[in-house]
Amino acid sequence: MSRHLGKQEEQNHDDEELPSEFRLSRSKIMYIEDKSEGLEGEARIGRVYFSKSGKTLYYKGMKFQSLKGSGFKANYFETESGDHFWISGPRKDQNDRLYGGNSGVEIDKDVQEEYSAYIAT
Repeated sequence: MSRHLGKQEEQNHDDEELPSEFRLSRSKIMYIEDKSEGLEGEARIGRVYFSKSGKTLYYKGMKFQSLKGSGFKANYFETESGDHFWISGPRKDQNDRLYGGNSGVEIDKDVQEEYSAYIAT
């Protein structure tokens, strides 16, 4: 398990209250893959929150900013560690990984029902 996404999973986020600037209306279910250790890393489908400007993304205590096209197989970096991630909308055909498939992609419990409905359409 990745040191980033796994570390965040160990914490109990069910009881945490999101800051007031995090609104459900500014969130989406997204595919998040840690690219810090290579082309295929730990991956999840989860709810990502967007800042008011849309330039910063938040997921489970992590803060991401765009690489503005300068990343290799990554489009965001985690601001605390500088590690690269790929964050995008989930694919209906579930081939979210760079080379296809969804092997090992975990789906956060809080979005399972909504994600299942999305891929069923």
